[in-house]
Amino acid sequence: MILDIENLSVRYDGPDGPVRAVDEVSLTLEEGAALVLLGESGSGKTTVARAVLGLPGREAHLTGRIRLGGTDLRTLGEAELSRIRGRRIGYVPQDPTGALDPLRRIGPQIVEVLLRHRTAANRRAARAAVPGLLTTAGVTDPERVARAYPHELSGGLRQRAAIALAVACGPELLIADEPTTALDALVRGRVLDLFDTLRTERGISLLIVTHDLTAARRIGGQVAVMREGRVVEAGPAGQVLGRSAGPGAEALAAPRGDRP
Repeated sequence: MILDIENLSVRYDGPDGPVRAVDEVSLTLEEGAALVLLGESGSGKTTVARAVLGLPGREAHLTGRIRLGGTDLRTLGEAELSRIRGRRIGYVPQDPTGALDPLRRIGPQIVEVLLRHRTAANRRAARAAVPGLLTTAGVTDPERVARAYPHELSGGLRQRAAIALAVACGPELLIADEPTTALDALVRGRVLDLFDTLRTERGISLLIVTHDLTAARRIGGQVAVMREGRVVEAGPAGQVLGRSAGPGAEALAAPRGDRP
């Protein structure tokens, strides 16, 4: 098992009193498998993902356990968590500009990640690894993209560059938070298929956060439906999202005015 979340609760102190964003959530993810956290905005799914990253926010109060392989992440300090982020856990944010420095070319950004986590022997070796990493992320013209600044790329290419950064150091777990929201339907499908390729060919476990039922079906694996900070339904994607979908997925699929 690569990820084990047990009785996780996340509370924030609000002006009107404490707000519990995540309430006693327990989830597991096997090595080389996919887990989709599915829910509307405010359901707590992104808070769970950020808690795994060790980035729940300064005002957050956490209880419960989060284990990555044999490592209890809740016991680690920020310096240790910073080494794990990027090295053992890759992260793809909703907006790829959040992962990319707008003032630097894509290639040097990947080089710095490799050197920071000591997964390349030296700068020359890191530079040599860049085209292959971009190709792994589905970039068909890696040399051009490596020389480009983020603003010179399309939204789909920026997302692929962000994915290349996230997988550069060969992480065990890849977390993607609404990774296809800003993409058109064709590019969205290609990016989702890329995640599946990373899982099947490189053995990277996936934790995908989305509100999109179509994306959840395409990823497959296990699905956990969240609402108001709780997991209200969980199981294989075919069971949770199929024709006999349970009340959690049905409520998510219903028109907004018909939702309870």
